[in-house]
Amino acid sequence: MLSDAWIEKILKSLPRLSIGVLGDLFLDRYLKVDVRLTEISLETGLEAYQVTEVRSQPGAAGTIINNLVALGVGRVVPVSLIGDDGEGHELRQALLRMPAVDPTHIQITDRVRTPTYTKPMLHPVEGPPRELNRLDIKNRTPTPAHLVARLLRSLELEWERNSAWLVLDQVSEDECGVVTQAVRDRLAALANRDPRRFVLADSRERIDRFRSVCLKPNQREAGDIGQLRNNSGRAVFLTRGEQGIQLFLPGVPDPIDIPAYPVAGPIDPVGAGDSVSAGIACAMAAGSEYAQAAAFGNLIASITVQQIGTTGTANPRQVRDRWREIQSVKS
Repeated sequence: MLSDAWIEKILKSLPRLSIGVLGDLFLDRYLKVDVRLTEISLETGLEAYQVTEVRSQPGAAGTIINNLVALGVGRVVPVSLIGDDGEGHELRQALLRMPAVDPTHIQITDRVRTPTYTKPMLHPVEGPPRELNRLDIKNRTPTPAHLVARLLRSLELEWERNSAWLVLDQVSEDECGVVTQAVRDRLAALANRDPRRFVLADSRERIDRFRSVCLKPNQREAGDIGQLRNNSGRAVFLTRGEQGIQLFLPGVPDPIDIPAYPVAGPIDPVGAGDSVSAGIACAMAAGSEYAQAAAFGNLIASITVQQIGTTGTANPRQVRDRWREIQSVKS
């Protein structure tokens, strides 16, 4: 499916491309906790963990953006909304450090909070760090209608300017994020009007509500795969971790197995699905067939899962090196 020539074709095409990312932007905040500095609180008598480093980066749809930028996409266009708060400021600063990101269509509003995953990482005296209980900030009330209307206008304005679209419905609470039912309906209408434009949707809880776009569920999210295929009417990329991807194509009864690339040593699967999405979209925007795009997504994930304690990315040099490593093992 992949070859040296196709790898080069994809990578060399990316600086000329623009890819849209519609969905929930989160802030991922990592706290380095040094166990050697733990104190006992005078007020509560409990252990008070001491944070020695704070690292913040875009998460959720921001993880997809990180991957697209690392791969070398020339223009990345988020369509999203975040809060006018401290977490939103950190998130904006992180995005502005990436010149390829066009922030024009990121709404900043005091009507929502910026969703945030705070991840304390405990560094013991011996052994690897481990993640403690995560602290989540999310919106749990419906997204105001006037903000949804602005999202729809941004989607319409940017639709034809982007070679591909990635859609991420991250928020578990229904109607409380960027991808509401109104957004899904507009997306389906645009995709029906312009079926050659590649659109790939991913959703933690509501993948079955998307119509007329390609889907990328994992095995937990997929549910009834036959019904999902009927709903989509387009290609479905079913991710299965180390088993790779099962690709379901319209009009083709049996799935195509796209094997994962073997990885040695410790792995961290956090964000692997987002790196697969980015890889698939890049390959499709560069002119690949569905099976080639799935294989390229697997290739990107084989790099990012080896980055421990962070949601990894892959740059063109790493992609070429990994591909050469795979080919040398085969020979």
